[in-house]
Amino acid sequence: MASTSDIRNGLCIDFNNDTYTVVSFQHVKPGKGAAFVRTKLKSLTTGRVIDNTFPAGHKINEIRVERRKYQFLYNDDMGYNFMNNETYEQVSLQEEMISNAKLLKEGMMVDILFHAENELPLTLEMPQYVELEITYTEPGAKGNTATNAQKKATVETGAEIRVPLFINVGDWVKVDTATGSYMERVKK
Repeated sequence: MASTSDIRNGLCIDFNNDTYTVVSFQHVKPGKGAAFVRTKLKSLTTGRVIDNTFPAGHKINEIRVERRKYQFLYNDDMGYNFMNNETYEQVSLQEEMISNAKLLKEGMMVDILFHAENELPLTLEMPQYVELEITYTEPGAKGNTATNAQKKATVETGAEIRVPLFINVGDWVKVDTATGSYMERVKK
C-alpha cells in the first residue's frame, strides 16, 4: 500500500477496479482545510482520462509493472504482433491499446508495460519520434510558403499526416508519435 505522498507521474495504481496510470498530479495545501492531491489518471484498459482528487494521506493500491522491449512484426486480423528479441516470445495487442498505431513501422522497437503479477500486457509506449518516408503528397504551389500552410501527406505505414508545402514524395520526415504531427524534415 502506498499513500498520496508516493504519487508521481507514470505510477500505476488500482482504482475503481481498473488499472490507471498517473498522467499529472498536484499537491494542494489550501489556507483552510486539509491538504489534498489533484490527479489526472489514464485508464490502461480503456484509454479514458479522468480527474480525481485524493485527500492527503489516502492509501492507494500501487501496481507493479514491468517494461519490456519488443519489436513490431506485422499487423493482421488478430491485432498488432510483437516479439521479444531475447526470448522470442510473441504477443498480440489490439489497436485500442496503442496510441497512433498507424505510425508503427515493421522492425520498430517499442516498450510494452506488463502487469507484473498476472503477466497481462497493459499498454504500449512508442518512441517519442519516428522517421518515415513520404509515399504520396500533392506538389506544393511555388511561392506559397510565406504562411504556415500545410497539406496532407501519406507516409510509408499508411498514416496520413499534415506537412509543410515544401515536402515532396520520397522525403523523410520526423513525426511526433504522441500527436501524430510533423516535426521536421530528415536527411537520409
